[in-house]
Amino acid sequence: MRFSFPLKQIPHSGGVSLCHRSITFPIIVSSCFHSLTPSHTHTHTEFLILLKQIHGWINNVRAGSFSCQGNHIKVSSKLVAFNTEQAGMLGLSSVKPGSDGKWTVTQISCHADVVTDLDFSPFDDRLLATCSADETMKLWRVCDPEQEQPSEAELTLSPGQGRLELVLFHPTSSGLLALGANKCPLIWDTSRQDAPLAVLEQHGDQLQSLSWKQDGSLLASSCKVMSHCMTDTSTRGVAMVPKLALDVMSCEVVRVLQLTDSCIVPISYQVPHRVYMGTTPAMSAEEWWKGGNKQVRTPYSHFITLHPKESYPSLSCHSVPQESTRGCSTSSSPLSTASSSAAPSRSPSTTSGLSSGFLPSPRPSSKFRHIQGAVMHKDTHITNLRGLNLTTPGECDGFCANARRVAVPLAIAGGQIAVFELSQPGKLPDTALPTIQNSVNVADFCWDPFDTHRLAVAGDDAKIRLWQVPEGGLTETLTEPELIVQGHTEKIYSIKFHPLASDLLVSSSYDLTVRLWDLEKGEQVKVLTGHQDQVFGMAWSPDGKLLATVCKDGKVRIYDPRKSAEPVQEGPGPEGHRGARVVWVCDGKYLLVSGFDSRSERELYLFSAESLSSGTIAVAPADVSPSTLIPFYDPDTSVVILTGKGDTRVYIFEIMPEAPYFLECSSFNSPEPHKGLAFLPKTECSVREVEVARALMLSKTSIEPVAFTVPRVKKEFFQDDVYPDTAVWWEPALTASAWLSGSNGQHRRISLKPKDMTPVSEAPKEAPVRKYLPSAVYLEEKTDEQKKEELLSAMVAKLGNLDDPLPQDSFEGVDDDEWVSEVLDFPVFLSSLVNFLK
Repeated sequence: MRFSFPLKQIPHSGGVSLCHRSITFPIIVSSCFHSLTPSHTHTHTEFLILLKQIHGWINNVRAGSFSCQGNHIKVSSKLVAFNTEQAGMLGLSSVKPGSDGKWTVTQISCHADVVTDLDFSPFDDRLLATCSADETMKLWRVCDPEQEQPSEAELTLSPGQGRLELVLFHPTSSGLLALGANKCPLIWDTSRQDAPLAVLEQHGDQLQSLSWKQDGSLLASSCKVMSHCMTDTSTRGVAMVPKLALDVMSCEVVRVLQLTDSCIVPISYQVPHRVYMGTTPAMSAEEWWKGGNKQVRTPYSHFITLHPKESYPSLSCHSVPQESTRGCSTSSSPLSTASSSAAPSRSPSTTSGLSSGFLPSPRPSSKFRHIQGAVMHKDTHITNLRGLNLTTPGECDGFCANARRVAVPLAIAGGQIAVFELSQPGKLPDTALPTIQNSVNVADFCWDPFDTHRLAVAGDDAKIRLWQVPEGGLTETLTEPELIVQGHTEKIYSIKFHPLASDLLVSSSYDLTVRLWDLEKGEQVKVLTGHQDQVFGMAWSPDGKLLATVCKDGKVRIYDPRKSAEPVQEGPGPEGHRGARVVWVCDGKYLLVSGFDSRSERELYLFSAESLSSGTIAVAPADVSPSTLIPFYDPDTSVVILTGKGDTRVYIFEIMPEAPYFLECSSFNSPEPHKGLAFLPKTECSVREVEVARALMLSKTSIEPVAFTVPRVKKEFFQDDVYPDTAVWWEPALTASAWLSGSNGQHRRISLKPKDMTPVSEAPKEAPVRKYLPSAVYLEEKTDEQKKEELLSAMVAKLGNLDDPLPQDSFEGVDDDEWVSEVLDFPVFLSSLVNFLK
């Protein structure tokens, strides 16, 4: 992609400026300007691409022109290393000139043959790796150019794979390198000099480039791109300067160094931190009077927001009309400016909403916007956990909890599950713990919502086992389940209890069926079909009548299990195939699906439960992560809390039944990656602290309670606007046989208000403090003399008593005669004012 525009009168500190010169340049770092599209016209007021002044160039450089696949120049935040015309020699310079404004260039002898590639460590600005045609890779501890450079390398590796072409440090692990040896990529730990960690599959042709992905996997490509230079001489290489070395005060977002035959040219990419709103007049008054009609020219035709994809400082969403189904891209507009276009694009002109001259609509307020998550006191933690199973299937939440105990899978043969009593926090003993032994790997497990002692476990053998935990917790290992049900022909994905009917369980399997089980009778009662691929998630509707599923085949389905084995509704779901979850929201009117788009970015999708075929009505993009966001929905507050396995951030939204649908609230961040959250019943929340949700957070070695509270001033009152009567969902409303026969039920509701608290809605109203005089005072008829006297009295009262000491009397270092004129002038001023009023 190329853009061309004139640079006009760009001043430089050296007195050199570029005037009316057209320069064509490549966008070298597209990730910093991901919102650009070829259809946009950009002027020089939007981007300033500056060729530094002549004394900003590093001159007296003799770059080599050797044939190799690696880079000829690399930059850390302190040093620049580059190839020279002498084989095996590298040039070295600092990123910034010395105190005298001059550059010092030195050389270091690295190899006996051509240096084919080099790379600075991302964690050490002076640790340089080089590889060469002499079949060796070396690590150098280089110094400033003014100092003497080392004569020997700190480490020398000889893989014995022939000529080495490429070297690249790992982006997150110290001491880890990728080497490209002709057709074979190698992964090497510098602490182990004897052999590489891995030798990857040999390529069919010469290896031309290496790149580490964010997750640490190696990507090899045989495509090499050479960027066109900005000078009249040929380019030997281009290197990007690290962010730490950028001039942020000049709004510099990218700087690259271009290596030519004789010099190194710094090229700065700057985004002006100023928005022009048409402050220059379009014409004079005389031109208008003569009939002119011009609009004020706004230098910016649209506005640009640079949000690197790795940071994701906030979530945003956009609305999608009912007729839109698939392929809706995400928008970077804030939640308050939900777009109604059919397919919002990422271009700045469609995300800001300001180019048309209209301001966005105000953001709907949310009482949960400033919700706060905090880890509770250490006395409530369960610590010293050991041997946890951290590789549970994606359809499994990883662990589960009820009001009394928590179940955690262990990485021990036999599919063992540990059960801990929440009433017994503290450090676990170092000795072996009693467990539930399933004898096969655990696929999914969950507590019976109506029996805190009953745990259902699905195994790899397509069987579901029901376990009964004794009162007081496990005292010995359980090996015999209370009940085993079997009917699936292949491995089970997930299991869910019915929210209203006791002894009713639903399961999904690799055999592409969803089955209902009457646990009281120990038999299968319904088989649901229609899925074409893996079932990612299932959810019962709040009234227990319908079952929603989200599938890998890209469909969201709703079943009425008592009426039909086929779905009653079907619509397009997430395009990504990495995983998904579904939950009913807004009294069962909508379905919230967390999944992935076609670019494997996590997103939230909102569907109308009455019209799945219409597709999504709103989408909220999240971030990039391999784990699926697992949602917890609180029907009392309409707040959904989401996080994924291995995440550190917990997202919180309030879901609305009308636009903009998603209201973003404050997020909670854990100090280290957690394995998930399991939420406790609402009765476990402290209403005196305005706690609206409490969860258990599982880490590698501990289980820690997390309280989510709403900041309120009058905590002495019961916040009845936050705590409506809550459903007693831990008690069944009917039996499985009654539900299967067509009966429906609903949970009774209770108030969470303590007896000694008064609802905030009934709190006595405080008398408002009057800030202004009553209107009668202003409307009262007064004479001119009364008005003058009141004005003078008010002025004197405002200025203070003339007999009081003046502020300058306490000042030090000021002579008294310096204040004489000021003191004498005040009576003159007051006298003149009185005469004026008279």
